[in-house]
Amino acid sequence: MTTEEKNINITLKVWRQKSPDVKGRLETIEARDISTDMSFLEMLDTINEGLIIQSKEPIEFDNDCREGICGMCGAVVDGIPHGPESAMTLCQLHMRKFKNEDIIFVEPWRARAFPIIKDLIVDRSALDKIIQSGGFVSIAAGGAPDANSIPISQDIAEKAMDAAACIGCGACVAACPNASAMLFVSAKISQLALLPQGKPEAAQRAWNMVNTMDDCGFGNCTNEKECEAVCPKKISIVNIARMNREFFKSGFASQVL
Repeated sequence: MTTEEKNINITLKVWRQKSPDVKGRLETIEARDISTDMSFLEMLDTINEGLIIQSKEPIEFDNDCREGICGMCGAVVDGIPHGPESAMTLCQLHMRKFKNEDIIFVEPWRARAFPIIKDLIVDRSALDKIIQSGGFVSIAAGGAPDANSIPISQDIAEKAMDAAACIGCGACVAACPNASAMLFVSAKISQLALLPQGKPEAAQRAWNMVNTMDDCGFGNCTNEKECEAVCPKKISIVNIARMNREFFKSGFASQVL
């Protein structure tokens, strides 16, 4: 594409499904004069405006901040969660990454634990259940402690912050052939297990969160590494190894093994 080509014509093959109980299908939608300056979600907005004018059902999709920090957006674009660009959410993907006359396939996350609500929207409340089971610390209420009252090495602090960057979008689940949520769970366990504030509840946290993950219907990890490849925040699978150690220790600490 030359610098003069600001608009492109594309064909969308988008998943349409009216409700969880209705069989879905791929629908072909022609989109003309799409600005290459648009984000992918802005492109969907533009297409929806045209569908509404034609008295047709707009494409339903999740979104909120459109800045890559909330984790609400997400769809499988040409077989890749969040699209072809690495370290990027769907709302950050721009149409300049596509070519004129491209055919683009857009589908929802595919996982038993993520039932489809409508079109590209899936129910990701299973991730909330995992967090509720142990992704927190119990602290005494009151004034904020001094920032330097608990010494933490820079290396540990950086590892905890890297894990805490997870936005819970679910791309790791959508990419995994087993629909595993272990990258998500390991990030949430790691960010607390690494810090002193998370030590008192570490054993119960790992036990509860891993078992809740299994109860929600997510699969197991077989080290395929697709999760790491598509994660928009580049969460490392090193966290999965840490989670496994924490879970193993939790069995002894809880006297459940």
